[in-house]
Amino acid sequence: MRVAGSRWRVEESFQSGKGLGALDEHQVRRYPSWSRWVTLAMLAHAFLAVLRANEHEGHPSPDELIPLTCDEIQRLFITLVNRTVFDPVHRLRWSVWRRRHQARSQTSHYRRQAAQA
Repeated sequence: MRVAGSRWRVEESFQSGKGLGALDEHQVRRYPSWSRWVTLAMLAHAFLAVLRANEHEGHPSPDELIPLTCDEIQRLFITLVNRTVFDPVHRLRWSVWRRRHQARSQTSHYRRQAAQA
């Protein structure tokens, strides 16, 4: 069971790397370009993972919000770095609204599962 559980974590990490680090968006033509792309993708994923870990350690989220995820950090980073139509305050408020909604969904999902068990 422990081995099967560790396999699941590895697959989740790989899926996360594909989605967040854009590992699946490169067309391999030559080894040097592939190795550069993979290195940058892994660096981006590590950056997001470290930010997430630091955020969880230093700033626990309020009860009505889920903790910041790598996906949410990526969205915030992209919207704050890129030139946006909306101001940063709007983007941060949108992030809080989405995390609050996800926390409510998670709570009701766990309640429903507990009621069925």
